[in-house]
Amino acid sequence: MDTAAQIKKNLITRIKDSKDLNFLNALQTIFDSSEQSLFQLSSEQQSAIEKGRSEIKNNQFFKNEEVISEMKQWLKKK
Repeated sequence: MDTAAQIKKNLITRIKDSKDLNFLNALQTIFDSSEQSLFQLSSEQQSAIEKGRSEIKNNQFFKNEEVISEMKQWLKKK
């Protein structure tokens, strides 16, 4: 059994066995907050993300190694 599955199994058992209302309410709060959106993005941010995804889909990007190499060359000229 992988680690995530073991943790889930352990949590399920502990939740089932718990009679502590404060503990269960705290867990409910954690679950509720994790289901909410963590970030509210502006329309400009959403557009930038969509543009980036489109560029990736169309292979309009540089590999990290290429960028690092180019930056090293640029820094040598400075």
